Amino acid sequence: MRIVNLIENTEGREGCACAHGLSFYVETAKHKLLLDLGPSEETLQNAQKLGIELAEIDTVILSHGHYDHSGGIMPFARINTDAAIYMQDTAGAEHYADDGEKAEGERYRYIGIDKEISELLQVVKLRGNHRIDDELELFTIKKRSHELLFTNKRMLVKENGEFVRDDFVHEQYLVISDGDKRILLSGCAHNGILSIMDAFEDKYGAAPDAVISGFHLMKKTEYTDEELGEITDISKELKRYPTKFFTCHCTGEPAYKIMKSAMGEQLQYVHSGEEV
Repeated sequence: MRIVNLIENTEGREGCACAHGLSFYVETAKHKLLLDLGPSEETLQNAQKLGIELAEIDTVILSHGHYDHSGGIMPFARINTDAAIYMQDTAGAEHYADDGEKAEGERYRYIGIDKEISELLQVVKLRGNHRIDDELELFTIKKRSHELLFTNKRMLVKENGEFVRDDFVHEQYLVISDGDKRILLSGCAHNGILSIMDAFEDKYGAAPDAVISGFHLMKKTEYTDEELGEITDISKELKRYPTKFFTCHCTGEPAYKIMKSAMGEQLQYVHSGEEV
């Protein structure tokens, strides 16, 4: 199996752009696939620089309904009209971020996907879990085992003209089976990496061998003592798993450093253009 980060927030491989967003290329025995497509066409440009042939992609997984994971989908669809694009049917909802009363622009900022994505003929809209084949499977969380992260308080959905707290029913997770090993890939883990790990264990009876995911712990302002405690507690919980963790994007470098100090070699950061 080959796993390459096509784009994320930080500089990595020389010549590859970095941007707030996420995309991974994965090559298995049967598939060439993408998990998310970053914020823009830069994702495709990075793929070309890395020698990845986009016309050969057969599967695309949209982890959830935010622009920074879906911005490259429409440019990709003009190159590749055959790849199946799997998304939860709720991923096309009106997703917003509350930037607060002191926001420079509009307080409620649209962060959802391009509406044209839902109209693509190659899109497969799902409602819950879905098995693609013996290598690839998607699962969702029906009930979280932990409270939503502090960073999700500003994430909203517009329903009937009203803003309500996003419950992240549009988020899905990819499990890749490779022999007796299982690899779990997530976009931002908005539902919380601990809830996702619990749901995985409930479904498969054991922890994944590896996890590749953002942890959505990034903040533009300083962490409170309570928030720092939450990051530390998450690290301690993850450390008890016999799992190798790779993170990037929305974890943020300050939170990563805190987690790294607790988890050591069990946790690794993957920068733009780097291979897992």
